Amino acid sequence: MSRIGNKPITVPSGVEITINGGSVTVKGSKGTLAREIDADFTLALEDGVLTVKRPTDQKRHKALHGLYRSLLNNMVVGASEGYKKELELVGVGYKASTQGQILELNLGYSHNIFMEIPKEVKVAAETQKGKNPIVTLESPDKELVGEVSAKIRSLRKIEPYKGKGIRFVGEIIRRKAGKTAAK
Repeated sequence: MSRIGNKPITVPSGVEITINGGSVTVKGSKGTLAREIDADFTLALEDGVLTVKRPTDQKRHKALHGLYRSLLNNMVVGASEGYKKELELVGVGYKASTQGQILELNLGYSHNIFMEIPKEVKVAAETQKGKNPIVTLESPDKELVGEVSAKIRSLRKIEPYKGKGIRFVGEIIRRKAGKTAAK
């Protein structure tokens, strides 16, 4: 029994769901998202509650039941509220700036890194004196925000001795002690 798959999805007001065979479209104030799901699964929308039903108890259907429910819930939340990730650049001289959908990063390499962000994602870079630069990514698509933020984070991985690199705001880094002076 899938506990996640059996949970109903509450659809907030202002979100419109269209089910057409195997394709689901969710339209809300933050944007429109579409996804294809397996045609075997049954989707029911009654009184602002969306439920996902699996056809059989086969291992494959059990595995996909919770997945589809989670994906549809992420679409509903994204269309109504949206998703936001904030990345912090920790290091001396690290800088970030944006020009439209181009993100320019100075991460201590011999050259600046220019990264084109997909048009579905809003990007903003904020630099305050005395604080680390922060890059903010916003989109209704949770998968896309996570993918773009992971790509940016991979440009300069967190170093465990000094804690320099790109991290999520509020992320806790395990630090290593380093060498001690021998006598």
